Amino acid sequence: MPFNTFEDKTFTQLLEMAISEDIDSSGDLTSKATLPSDLKGKATLVGRTDGVLAGIEAGERVLRKIAPEAEWFSLMEDGEPLKHGSLIAKIQGPMRGILSAERIILNFMQRLSGIATLSAKFVAKVHDLPVKILDTRKTTPGWRYLDKYAVRCGGGHNHRMNLSDGILIKDNHLAALGGGPVAIRQSILLSRQYFPGTWDIEIEVDNLEMFECALQSSPTIILLDNMSNEDMNAAVQRKNAIAPDVLLEASGGITIANVREVALTGVDRISIGAITHSAPALDLALDYNFS
Repeated sequence: MPFNTFEDKTFTQLLEMAISEDIDSSGDLTSKATLPSDLKGKATLVGRTDGVLAGIEAGERVLRKIAPEAEWFSLMEDGEPLKHGSLIAKIQGPMRGILSAERIILNFMQRLSGIATLSAKFVAKVHDLPVKILDTRKTTPGWRYLDKYAVRCGGGHNHRMNLSDGILIKDNHLAALGGGPVAIRQSILLSRQYFPGTWDIEIEVDNLEMFECALQSSPTIILLDNMSNEDMNAAVQRKNAIAPDVLLEASGGITIANVREVALTGVDRISIGAITHSAPALDLALDYNFS
């Protein structure tokens, strides 16, 4: 799937930074010193392990920017599963340019494919249950739009893109209002008054007493933060009984090992910071053909 306007802008900015820090004004000294300027070559971008592909557009655009005379032929699309040895793309053209672009291509694609792969692993754990896997705002500065793009490539969903993309009343907002039931009711009421009918209103709670108070005010979503599975199940039963339209979101301490148990409590959404802040880069490589 192609980058949207925000993803395109982010990529363009990151690419300029990547070229500036990796190639600089002097260029690739090693390739200049050792390779004839007219030397041509071919390379294949391959997967070295199982995963999910993300960033194929990024890879092609890196090559075209650094080595405009080179050619890129995509063999896969973002969101497709990778196996060890999967052929992702073929490249041909001037060797100086291809070698200069190699690391930046891999940096973009390994990072994004790593996030897509981890996203897909969480999604696979709950694929038969009526729950959505979401990311968070726990992203590397500057990379948010691309990181969240990769989450979608893996089958996950995006939470708020930024602070202007929805209302989420957190524990510190409540503490600043004095805490307790009054703060819960007041924060939801103030949000409705300030943005009448404009944004979903989500509020974070960490125990059943806070949950009950929030439920009485009927926000759009209640986030159950670091609550036990037993308490989350009780919250689901209570919500279904008196406010079935309110969505429940589990968050905090969610791992591959426990995500299914959390989903079985009946929550509607599970948000997981690790999808973007702890995803390992996926092993990809360029294999060269000099024959």
